[in-house]
Amino acid sequence: MRKLLFITLLLMVSCSNNPEHYLEHLNGYWEIEEVTLSNGTKKQYQFNETIDYINVNDSLQGFRKKLKPGINDTYFTSDDAEKIIAKLENDNLVLYYSTPYSKWKETVLEASETHLKVRNENKDVYLYKRYIPIQLDVD
Repeated sequence: MRKLLFITLLLMVSCSNNPEHYLEHLNGYWEIEEVTLSNGTKKQYQFNETIDYINVNDSLQGFRKKLKPGINDTYFTSDDAEKIIAKLENDNLVLYYSTPYSKWKETVLEASETHLKVRNENKDVYLYKRYIPIQLDVD
């Protein structure tokens, strides 16, 4: 019985840290919660004027877009979007971004139903929480 419990626990832990499983949690609305700079300095975000919308399809291509949330599931945005190509490299999920002006990449350190953590090329770590839309009961 102990052996079965140990194997089950081991599978759960190893699967949750598998970068391939991060893909199923990437899509959606994300609000930045904290940034830890490469020098260790942390910045907390209590309020965000914009959020990120990420959409990656089954062929591992998609986009990220900045949105200004309104009320009752409304969002305001421009036509600008960052193209994303997701790749599994060296046991990591890497997101390659591109716009007409720049190219960069981020490594996904964690992705779950509630949190997303990425590290950029400068070794800065961004922690996001799943955005919960503002719902008002207006008649």
